[in-house]
Amino acid sequence: MVGSPSASFSVTLRVEIASSRLIGAITTVLADGGGAITALDTVESRGERLVVDVTCNAADEEHATRLRASVEAIDGATVRAMSDRTLLLHLGGVLATESKVPLKTRDDLSMAYTPGVARVCLAIARDHSAARNLTIKRNSVAVVTDGSAVLGLGNLGPEAALPVMEGKAVLFKRFGDVDAWPVCLASQDVDDIVQAVQMIAPVFGGINLEDISAPRCFEVERRLRKLLDIPVFHDDQHGTAIVVLAALLNALRVVNKSLSEATVVVLGVGAAGVAIAKLLIDEGVGNLIAVDRDGILDPSVTDLDESRLWVAEHSNPTRLQGDLHLALQGADVVIGVSGANLITENDLRMMAPDPIVFALANPDPEIDPSVARRIATVVATGRSDEPNQINNVLVFPGFFRGLLDAGATKITAKMELAAARALAAIVTEDELSPAYIVPTVFNPAVAPTIAAAVEAAAKAE
Repeated sequence: MVGSPSASFSVTLRVEIASSRLIGAITTVLADGGGAITALDTVESRGERLVVDVTCNAADEEHATRLRASVEAIDGATVRAMSDRTLLLHLGGVLATESKVPLKTRDDLSMAYTPGVARVCLAIARDHSAARNLTIKRNSVAVVTDGSAVLGLGNLGPEAALPVMEGKAVLFKRFGDVDAWPVCLASQDVDDIVQAVQMIAPVFGGINLEDISAPRCFEVERRLRKLLDIPVFHDDQHGTAIVVLAALLNALRVVNKSLSEATVVVLGVGAAGVAIAKLLIDEGVGNLIAVDRDGILDPSVTDLDESRLWVAEHSNPTRLQGDLHLALQGADVVIGVSGANLITENDLRMMAPDPIVFALANPDPEIDPSVARRIATVVATGRSDEPNQINNVLVFPGFFRGLLDAGATKITAKMELAAARALAAIVTEDELSPAYIVPTVFNPAVAPTIAAAVEAAAKAE
């Protein structure tokens, strides 16, 4: 079965054909094969013989290969080449640096660099805090990873993590006007990571930790927050939690329920699950039940790390014991940050009326969204090809924009709650629907609204 075609698997087939009449045959076999044609251009025309570029979205690499084979099977058609548009986009990376000042004259050079720059160095030497105003520090963030938990792909190492960190930096700039640099470390030792970040910290106004596996990510963040005088934010934890809370507040508005009276099941107690649980508890969730692979989290279990133990001690007040299926009985909400196909249609039937399902595992969610929508009133996923995408890009550009503008030195739960409430409020009453509980990332109000809320919260504290 072919999944949904996506631009992330967009390919261009360069095809030589004996007659223009074969164009229809090409488009037919691609459509019949589950591809989504997005463009068709004539490259060469010599009498009846043509060379055309056909751009098509596939579901994955294997699907793209099958689509190519289907075109090659057409009598009179020869595929000269197939190019992967995503790989081409990343040729040479997606980042560059540019100067903010002109260098057209000797005067320009003498002020931007030597000898004039020496005066700036001496000013900072007299007062280190001046670096925030006189260098890139005031608007810079390091996007730091060890490559141990890249997307949903696993431990790929620092080189393979670099494209994600580059992409993250592009999003920082596009949506928050924050200058971000990818920093991929060749060690997965907690001490090494902490020391490396501590050593580069003078350059940056904030640290965004990314794709570091649990439970080490908790220790890395905890230690860095204690050591540094700039905010440290593990986006896989807190960015996810903020978007989830915002979406949940609006989903509960759709079904006319309150968070304080809701029973929420969090499936998966890794980095994201722990942060989601903590933020929902801070916001006053009625009853939170956390479930991992061993069942409902229980504080009596001896092998829980510090973060999971905290969740176990502050959730499940009735001390319910059992598995996921028991936890879902009568629950109002299930939030999945775990793995594919762990929730069944029958599980949803056992939930309270108008259930809310956030199946956020990527690329394959805990339950097929189309199946979940048969029963659930509101369904959200982490996928871009489904409505209600829970995407961290809604948060981190504006969140860091607010931190930098406030000159914040740390991050607090109040800032995270302010960001979630601000994000939720962007969706107006007349816009709110089961298929629209969070705004699109291209909504121009998103980053400025979150930035203003975070800056206000930071200054208030």
